[in-house]
Amino acid sequence: MLTDPLFYALAIPAVVLMGLAKGGFSGVGAMSMPLLALAISPVQAAAILLPILIVQDMVSVWAFRRDWDRGILLVMVPGAIAGIVAGYLLAAKVSATAVLGVLGAISILFALHRLWLSRGGRIAAPANSPGWVGAIFGVIAGFTSQIAHAGGPPFQMWVLPRGLTPASLIGTTAIFFALVNWIKVPAYVALGQFTPTNLLTAGVLMPVAIASTFAGVWLVKRIEAERFYTLIYILMAAVGVQLLWKAIAG
Repeated sequence: MLTDPLFYALAIPAVVLMGLAKGGFSGVGAMSMPLLALAISPVQAAAILLPILIVQDMVSVWAFRRDWDRGILLVMVPGAIAGIVAGYLLAAKVSATAVLGVLGAISILFALHRLWLSRGGRIAAPANSPGWVGAIFGVIAGFTSQIAHAGGPPFQMWVLPRGLTPASLIGTTAIFFALVNWIKVPAYVALGQFTPTNLLTAGVLMPVAIASTFAGVWLVKRIEAERFYTLIYILMAAVGVQLLWKAIAG
């Protein structure tokens, strides 16, 4: 188990953000990986967070198991598998510094995309775009999920214009990312990242993730979320710049 105080000073807020995201503050969990990457390698950070995500996915899938769109999953999951393989090959073949740079770039783009959306901007595929376009977005979602656990934006760009009911959208999203997270497991095994140290560290952080998920469900109905989102995404962009700088400098 990791014992570095700096790691936990960053890991606890990171896991709280993951829990809040699962509890209703969609998108803020993408800040978790960049935070942890300030203290440890991005590949190790992703491996520690993955078991926590899988446990959280079980709750989401159970809650929305009756509402999901099979066609979207059939189009996007194969693409996501290809993206996960590409992310694995990147992590396996290049240096940790290069992965850090990619993570920094993804973090900046994710934050800018979310800030753009909050200002009324829209970047999305047409509602009638063919399945091969969805497969491409699936590849991007799989890649960014493998590297940064941040596959939400490319997934949403293709799915949101298709006009699913709210329940079907949530259910399809939950099942897609539950499948993606399980598919990522062999990649992290192959990278040698499911070590006793990493798994024990994930276990220590698990209660924080579960408690913050319930907190998110409670808070999302009671606070003004707009300013909270804006602050998180500005911080995420700043952390992304820091990660990119670390990669360039070192």
